Amino acid sequence: MRYPVFSSPMKHLQKVTPAATQLLLALFLFVHAQPARSFEIEEHRWIGPADGVPLRVISTTDTHILAPLIDSFLRRNPGTAVDYTVANSSQVMKAILEGEHQFDVALSSAMDLQTKLANDGYTRPYQSDATARIPPWGEWRSHVFAFSMEPASIVFSTKGFEEQEVPRTRQDLVTLLRAKPERFRGKVGTYDVSLSGLGYLFATQDARTSETYWRLMEVIGSLRPQLFCCSAAMIESVAAGDILVAYNVLGSYARARKDLADKIIVVDPVDYTHLMMRSAVLLRGGAQPKRAEAFVDHLVTAGWSRPLAEDFPFSPPPESLTDTTSGHRPIHLGPGLLVYLDAQKRRRFMAEWFSAVRKEGTPR
Repeated sequence: MRYPVFSSPMKHLQKVTPAATQLLLALFLFVHAQPARSFEIEEHRWIGPADGVPLRVISTTDTHILAPLIDSFLRRNPGTAVDYTVANSSQVMKAILEGEHQFDVALSSAMDLQTKLANDGYTRPYQSDATARIPPWGEWRSHVFAFSMEPASIVFSTKGFEEQEVPRTRQDLVTLLRAKPERFRGKVGTYDVSLSGLGYLFATQDARTSETYWRLMEVIGSLRPQLFCCSAAMIESVAAGDILVAYNVLGSYARARKDLADKIIVVDPVDYTHLMMRSAVLLRGGAQPKRAEAFVDHLVTAGWSRPLAEDFPFSPPPESLTDTTSGHRPIHLGPGLLVYLDAQKRRRFMAEWFSAVRKEGTPR
């Protein structure tokens, strides 16, 4: 059974007359009166029975990506509904730190921010037969639980590379951009690291891994790059032809867009490809602790079962992880991720990054 997904009625007010809009707005505020959100959300959905007990989840994962896993969880937990809020990783962090809206579970692609939440006492520990499936490098102190591994990829426009070989390394990309600046001016995109926690994580990991990264950022910066909040926006922009190259995109999101398969080319760089682990944490003070634990068990069981569960939306970790010569480099959970979250180090890194990228105007 596929459970119905209800969106906020506010989303549809623009479809009615001004007078009706005012009436509906008044009714909505009267019935659903609550403090205004101090963080920015991208999507809000109620999934499951209308009268179900709500499990409140805040997440960086788009609803349609995780919907199969949520559906199977609800089938196994009758009487439960999932109140699902999507925000970018920085806004997820803000929502939890400010504490105006209490959530039970946080799911995020920003491993460093999840680790910081645990380190600063916002999460609670948990152990179960399900969490015991996770490899030691995929969990931290029984507080942070990875349930996927996803590559930081480069996405290219199929049409833009009909007569051009697609670069497979960062140095190849540097060489191409330097050789054809007019072709790529305004046509390269990457994360705005001031908006995206995942973008900041990928950038700091790149900087620690290779000096080629800074050369690439300087070249991209000379081409008036477009800066984005999230992978989905970059993928859409490449598919539409607005940009020809998007750097450090979540490969899992790009490969999931089967409708765009003929418009985009997804490359995991062979010099190295960082693998992000999407993770879950149980938040202190949540109203539904047992349901939250069951949800985490459901996610990690699906992600670490072999073969993978049918409803698991991500690819399994590459087998080459066991090969030390492989280009795949997992980003490990642990206190090392907190280094670049130090306020002084963050300011220094951001200043260097924006100096290289030469940010112009308002980021997209």
